[in-house]
Amino acid sequence: MTRPAASPSASPSGSPSGSASAHPSPAPGWAAPTLTESAYARLEEMIVTLDLAPGSVVSEAILGRLLGIGTTPVREALQRLAREHLVQVLPRRGVVVTGVDLHQQLHVLETRRELDRLIARAAARRARPAERAALAALAAGMTEAARIQDARGFLRLDGQLSQALAEAARNPVAAACVASLHAVARRFWFYHHSAEEELTETAALHVAVAGAVAEGQEAMAAEASDRLIAQMIRLARRTVPELDPETGPTA
Repeated sequence: MTRPAASPSASPSGSPSGSASAHPSPAPGWAAPTLTESAYARLEEMIVTLDLAPGSVVSEAILGRLLGIGTTPVREALQRLAREHLVQVLPRRGVVVTGVDLHQQLHVLETRRELDRLIARAAARRARPAERAALAALAAGMTEAARIQDARGFLRLDGQLSQALAEAARNPVAAACVASLHAVARRFWFYHHSAEEELTETAALHVAVAGAVAEGQEAMAAEASDRLIAQMIRLARRTVPELDPETGPTA
């Protein structure tokens, strides 16, 4: 079952009312994001949560006015989003939000399975105490988001968890490779998820990864990562039941 696109008038932040779990307190020493980082974060969330629907055609000027940010940071954010397969920049014609594609999702998950496992193991081994505490806090936030069925808040925390794991792993090569894959996978999940149990199950699998890393359990972290990707593959393939088994990975 596909999910209808959200209303174009939705808040750029995509933040539902009363969703405290989506906004954990900044850590000590936290630095305010640059305008480009702010533009990227807001546009990425709007695309992932379908406030900017697949196939939408927009312009830097329109997006700049919508976000209240100048065109240069918006242009730089769009260039990053293009590298992450979420938009296509057409010179002198505008920007097109890419479609939600099953084959692309399966290829993303096939790649993520290996990279996420590596990052989970490395993060469990290398994370500093403050990072382990932050991971535990993100896990608690995800559990709460699932309890109140806040899919948008959960996805926001999912993005933060991916970044936190990559930083704790201290492998910039793996982090750079996987960074372009997570938003595509989150959007596909948001577009197709159709039942409350799916959010609960998906959140629990993310929490298992975060918990194992926070506890420094390398083998458990790798196993939890594999279980998460296996579930995402099952959900993806379910969207087209007659898909050839040879097309992409299986769970």
